[in-house]
This record gives sequence, structure tokens and C-alpha cells, in this order.
Amino acid sequence: MAPQLIYLIFLSFFAVLGSIAQNECQVENCTQYGPAIRFPFSLKDRHQQHSGYPGFELHCTQNNDTVLEFPLLAKASIKDSNLPFSVQFSIKEIDYENQFIEISQVSGCFPGLLPILNLSASPFQFLDDSSYNFTLFNCSKIKRDNLDYMIPVPCLSSKDYDVYTVYSGYSLYELPIQSCSKMFDVQSIPQEVFYNLSSFQLEWSRPSCGHCESNGKHCRLKNDSSILHDTESYSSKPEGPVAKLRVAGEVLGPLLAVFLAIASYWIYSSIKLKKESELKIEQFLMDYKALKPTRYSYADVKRITDNFIEKLGEGGYGAVYKGKLSNDVFVAIKILNNSKENGEDFINEVGTIGRIHHVNVVRLVGYCADGFTRALVYEFMPNDSLQKFISSEKQRSKLGWEKLHWIAVDIAKGVEYLHQGCEQRILHFDIKPNNILLDDNFNPKISDFGLAKLYSKEQSIVSMTAARGTIGYIAPEVFSRNFGNVSYKSDAYSFGMLLLEMVGGMKKNDVGGQDKSQVYFPEWIYNKLEHGEEIAIQIEKESDNKIVRKLTIVGLWCIQWYPIERPSMKVVIQMLELEETPSIPCNPFTSTNGTQNAATARGRIFSSEFEIISKSE
Repeated sequence: MAPQLIYLIFLSFFAVLGSIAQNECQVENCTQYGPAIRFPFSLKDRHQQHSGYPGFELHCTQNNDTVLEFPLLAKASIKDSNLPFSVQFSIKEIDYENQFIEISQVSGCFPGLLPILNLSASPFQFLDDSSYNFTLFNCSKIKRDNLDYMIPVPCLSSKDYDVYTVYSGYSLYELPIQSCSKMFDVQSIPQEVFYNLSSFQLEWSRPSCGHCESNGKHCRLKNDSSILHDTESYSSKPEGPVAKLRVAGEVLGPLLAVFLAIASYWIYSSIKLKKESELKIEQFLMDYKALKPTRYSYADVKRITDNFIEKLGEGGYGAVYKGKLSNDVFVAIKILNNSKENGEDFINEVGTIGRIHHVNVVRLVGYCADGFTRALVYEFMPNDSLQKFISSEKQRSKLGWEKLHWIAVDIAKGVEYLHQGCEQRILHFDIKPNNILLDDNFNPKISDFGLAKLYSKEQSIVSMTAARGTIGYIAPEVFSRNFGNVSYKSDAYSFGMLLLEMVGGMKKNDVGGQDKSQVYFPEWIYNKLEHGEEIAIQIEKESDNKIVRKLTIVGLWCIQWYPIERPSMKVVIQMLELEETPSIPCNPFTSTNGTQNAATARGRIFSSEFEIISKSE
């Protein structure tokens, strides 16, 4: 143990040397949970002047919030003459590598400040690749239909009127803006400012220290703080006695480490491997948290796919190609060739999934909107879709029922996150096995948000002008309001059909010799369960039989005809995770006198006959 002890002592010694050298510009926090403050930022009354870059000075409030001040336009027409000529914003996160900050306004309504916010006098600006021009309208409180393209701004509204914002490019004739008056225009603003009033992101371009940060280094000013040098000339090596002490540590430390590693090779190797693993995990989590979709040109897409050399699949939406980014990260690029004329599906996909960061939702790396070309760049899922594994008994056996059970749990968690984990509730409207992708560890990720719809959590009903979804997975109320109102329970229905498909996918065409056109699959599987007959193929263990039974029962709960009778996704997760198997729901397919219920016939209709707005498989 002596070599290990000596190694640790010297490692601690050189760590102390490094911390002494950097003490004059050390990292500060307003609170232990607040963002780390270092160059180019500086903290007032704690850092010296040369520790930060002009315009990046922060200070702490009495509530320990990290605050940045922005100037307002002095000559703006402001109704409130008492409004100060600067406004404070609380910084929630600082991403030094990607050079952006996430901020929220300390008080007031941010959209109301947009006409007078003087961003040009600060080093920060909104993210260019997601900014648009908007117009704000003051509207009387009357009932309005088709508000899909009008974003409400609650903090500017009152009991007498509502305020909405719309893309400036929309034709006024297409919008329900009767009894409305124009308030003002705002230029180059991301739509997240209106969807998510609690926080938004700003980026800075200079000083450009991202390349230093990505290599584990930091930028700083040269010692002569009266001269501001270019970022490329920044040095992290101060001069004087402290610098010499640090240089000695940097030179002797690695030599000592190598010498001690010879005496205790297995200890050194273990520590090194552990550190490398931790750095990889930390880097991944940082990238995942801070990632925002990147805009690519068509030339970029051709380069990434090597001129579309490897096709992964093709459907009604277009073709999917495998690509490779410069950092050896593989991606799947979907080229849209059947997008709606108004680009609704493309806007849905980018505007919805581009803001989602969840382990069970596929990540949108970027997009292409170049001329008439529309493409979506996703993280690459090497194990294809869930459909591939549940439609073939050979493929299904590779997973096993225990893994299929946890795949179902993770999908449910992803759907529940869409319903409750985002600022606005997201309805997917196309939950099915083809849209569940599997990564290299067979972890599921929900994909394809082309039919998704966003609405406020305060709303219990979703307004729709037409049904949407894939035949066989569409909830009854999406097709006909006679069954109830469209809500997040509509996704629960699709998830229930997915569970039944997971359990009985191989037997879907085996209906006891009966005419398949006269048999509704969920009713058939319910009868099998009720009579204790085998539902799935090759149940070898009793524990597997319990899983199959649980998945079937939960699926039947989810596909109840009326939304009020279905569980929420939170309850679905609890049912799937509990050790006990839930009770069997009432049979919705037969009436009290034993004759066939109209629900059965309706089920066959939804499964086969009607053409509905759908995604091709």
C-alpha cells in the first residue's frame, strides 16, 4: 500500500499547486446550486477587473440569484415613465463550451420589454437558427376558432382583453383576428420566448472560448488588464512566482505519476480508466442537456450521408439515410418528400422534439430547410424499431419478456414526460411500434412528432379540425366526438394498442380459423385472457406468463372506449411497475345480454375501413 499512499500524497500536492495558481480568478457562485461564474463572466465585488470580459459582469441578489443587467432603449416610447433604463435577468445556466446562457426575468413580463430591450448594447443575442419575426395583437375576449397559429401571451393579457403573437409571415386573412388591433412588431425572436415565458436562451460570439472549453481548458485575459487581446492569444499561464510554482508542478507531476505507476501499475490503471469513464459520462450529460438543434444546409446533408450512400428505410414521408458527423457520431437523416404544403409536419417536428431532452425520446440533432429540401437529423438508433422485434418470434426471443416489460415501462415514462414534464403538454397522436426506436442497449425512444400537438396544461380539451394518427392505433374520440373529447387520454389509447401488439403481435393473424374481417383483435385477445388461454407464443417460465398477463391487462385498461375510463400515463407506469397484476377491466366488447356490442363493430371500423390523416409505415 505504500506506493499508493505516496501517489495520493503527491497527487494532492500538485492539485494544491494548481489551485494556488488560479486563485486570483477562481470560480465563484452566488449559491452552491447556482451556475459557476468564471471567465468571460466575473462576479461584482468578488472578482478582480481583469477576471472577466467587458459586458459580462454579474452580481448576486439578496435572494442569492445570479443576475445580469440588460439596457433598455432610452428613446423608446414607454407608457410607464418610471420604468428604469435597465432590467435584471436571473441566470439559470451558463454553457461555456456552446457559449449560451439560460435566463429568466426576475420580475415583469418579458414579451412586453421586447420593443425596448437594447440587445445591441450587450454582447448577447438570441439564437439565430431558431429566430423569427412576430407581431403582437390586442384582441377582445370573444370565442375564436383555429388558434393553432396564434400564441397566447397570458402575462400581457387582462380580464378585458387577450394578447396573442403570430408569425409575421402569415397572411392576416388566414387568422381569426377579428376585433384585434396590432400592438407592435418584434424582429429575430425565438418562438420559445412566447411558449416558455419562464426561461429562454441567449448566446455570445465574442470572446470565442468554446474551442478551449471543449479541450478542457479555459480562456483568460493576459496579465496587462488594460489591453484586451484576441481570444486566440489568451493565455492561462500568469507570470511571477506563482507561475513558476505552477510550471514546476506541471513538469514534475506527470514524471512523478509515471514513476509511481511503474510501482503500482494496477492502481494507476484503475484510477485512469475510472476517470476516463467519468469524463465521457459527464461530457455526454453536458452535451445532452445543452444541445439545441443545428441548422444544416443541403450540402451539409450530402456530406454527412456521403451522397446518400446507405439507405436505412423508406416510407410515405420519404427516405432515411445513415450519416456520420465529424466527431464520429452516427445520425439518421430523414428526407421529407411528402411534407404538407404549409410545412406543418416539419414545423411540428422541429418545434416540438427540438425542445425535448428525455432519455426515452429520440434526440433531434438538427434539421435542414434549404430551398424546397426539408430534412430532419436524429441520433442514430442501431437496433431499428420495436416493430422489428415484436413481429418476428425469432427477433422477439432475442429480447425476452423481462426486457419487453421494461421497454413498455420506459415507453410509458416517455409518453408521461410529454404529457406532464414539458412547459406545454405534448400529444404525440402516433404512438405505435414503428415509432419506437431502440438504441444499442435496446432502450426505447419515442420518435416521429410530425402529427404532434402542443397545448396548455390548464386545458382539458384539445381542439382539432380533423382526425390524425395511424389506423388501428387511433382513439375513438379522435375520430368521433360522440365518444368524448380529445385529450392526453388519446395517447393512452394508442399506448394500450401498442402493448397488445407487443403481447399478441405474432397471433394477430391467428384467430382460430375465423374470418379475420369479422374479428376485432382486442376483443379476441380479451376473450383469450378471460378464458385463461395462452395469449403469446413460447411462454417458458411462470414469471414470463405473469409479465404477459400484466401487459395485456394494462393494455385493455388503456383502450377503454371512453377517455374517462382510461388511466393516465402516470397510473399506467404504476400498474406496470407494481409487483401485483392489476385486475381485469370490464369487457367493453359485449353488452349485458351477451350479444355483440356496437363497440366491437366500431373497433373494426377504426382498424380497417376509414382513411384518416395517417403516417405511412
